[in-house]
Amino acid sequence: MSTEGQPVWHLVFMGVSGSGKSTAALAVQERLGWEFAEGDDFHPAANIEKMSAGYPLTDADREPWLASLAAWTRTHEDAGTPTILSCSALKRVYRDVLRTGGERTFFVHLHGDKGLMLERMGSREHFMPSSLLESQLDALEPIQPDEDGMLVDPADAPAEIAGQVLRRIGLAG
Repeated sequence: MSTEGQPVWHLVFMGVSGSGKSTAALAVQERLGWEFAEGDDFHPAANIEKMSAGYPLTDADREPWLASLAAWTRTHEDAGTPTILSCSALKRVYRDVLRTGGERTFFVHLHGDKGLMLERMGSREHFMPSSLLESQLDALEPIQPDEDGMLVDPADAPAEIAGQVLRRIGLAG
C-alpha cells in the first residue's frame, strides 16, 4: 500500500486490557492484508509471570518490550511493508518509543466503559488478570490532539471500527 517515495503506514491499536485492541486490529488486517503483530507475544517471560501474579509492570519492565516492538516495525518500515500492531501503549513516552519504528505511525486508541473492559477480561483466557485493569487505567495517558491518531469506542463492532480507521487514514470511501 506504499507509493514510491512515501512512508508506509504503521497502525498501532492501543488501550487498556479488554478494550478490544487485537480484535479491532485483526478486523483491519483482514481487510488490508498487512503484517500483524500481537504486542503480548513480544513480552519477555518475566513480564508475563509478573502480570500473571497480579503485579503491574513498571516503566523499566516495559522498556525492552517496547524496544522490540519498535524494532519489529522498523524492520517492516525498511522493507516498505505496512504493519498493524496491538499494544497497550498506555503512556505518551511509550508511544514515542513505538514511533521510532516507522515514519507514519498512527495510533487507534480504543477507550470506553470500564465495565465493558472488565466483562471482556472475565470472559477470556489471558495472563492479565482483571485485578490489574485499575492500574492500567491509572497509568493511561489518552492520545493527545498533537499525536497522529484517533479515539474509537470499543463498544462498536470490529467491522465498524475497521471502517472508521480506514476512512480516517484515507484507505476507504
